[in-house]
Amino acid sequence: MPLLPSFPPIALTIAGSDSGGGAGIQADLKTFSALGVYGASVVTAITAQNTKGVIAVEDVSPRIVAAQIDAVFSDLDVMAVKVGMVSRRETIIVIAEGLRRFERRAVVDPVMVATSGDPLLQPDAMAALTHELLPLTIVVTPNLPEAALLTGRAIAEDEAEMARQAELLMRTGARSVLIKGGHLRGSDATDLLFDGDRLVRFPARRVETRNDHGTGCTLSAAIAAGLTKGQSVPEAAGAAKAYLHEAISAADRLKVGEGRGPVHHFHAWWPR
Repeated sequence: MPLLPSFPPIALTIAGSDSGGGAGIQADLKTFSALGVYGASVVTAITAQNTKGVIAVEDVSPRIVAAQIDAVFSDLDVMAVKVGMVSRRETIIVIAEGLRRFERRAVVDPVMVATSGDPLLQPDAMAALTHELLPLTIVVTPNLPEAALLTGRAIAEDEAEMARQAELLMRTGARSVLIKGGHLRGSDATDLLFDGDRLVRFPARRVETRNDHGTGCTLSAAIAAGLTKGQSVPEAAGAAKAYLHEAISAADRLKVGEGRGPVHHFHAWWPR
C-alpha cells in the first residue's frame, strides 16, 4: 500500500545524539522544525557532551540502526534524508543498505574530525564512507579538513583548491559536493557547490562568535529541509547558508553553558 502524502513534509536525520543539545540529532531536529519540516530520526551513537567538550561516546549497534531505518521508512513518507556522525564501518554499511533498499539518496555531512582535532571515524570506516555511502549522496558537505582527508590532499587555502577537491570528490559517485570554507583565512566564509557542470559560490561575511557549536550539522540539515520542500540542490544550499548565517549571527543572544555554545536555531522566534 503506498504511503499517504504527509503534512508537514518529513525529513529524516541519521546521526549521533548530542546531550548538550547543540549538534547532532538535536540540532537537526531543531533545524527541521525551524524550517517548517517534520523531523524523524535514527540514532547512530549516544554522546555525553556539553558546551565544554565530549566526555564519552557509545555507538548504537548496527542491528538497531537498521531496525530504526526500517521502522521509519515503512511508515513515514520521508522526502529527504540527512546522514551525520557515523564512526563505525558496520554502521555505515547498514545505512547504505537501508538507503539502497528504500531507493533513497542522502545529504551526507562527513563528520570525521572533532573541533579538538580528534578523529571521529574508526580507521576502517574511511573506506566504507567513501565506497558505500558517498555514491548514495545527493550532496556531500565536507569542511576543509574533511575534504582534505577524503581526497588525500592538503587542506585547501583558497577557492581554486576547494574547487579541485570538489571535482575529485565527484568521482566517488556523489551527485554534488558542497565544500564549506569556514576554515579559510579572511573576513569571508565562502562555500562552493559543484555538480559536475557548474560551480556555485555562496559567500557570507564571517561572524565573530565563540558560539558556533553545531554549524555543520545545522547546514546539512537545512539543505535536507529545503530538498524536502521541493527545492533544487543549489536553491536548498543557498537557503541553508542564509539560515545558518542568521543562526550564527544571533548565537550570542543565547546563554547556554560555559563553553562554546550552540547557534540560535530559533532566532526568528525567540528571544525577541
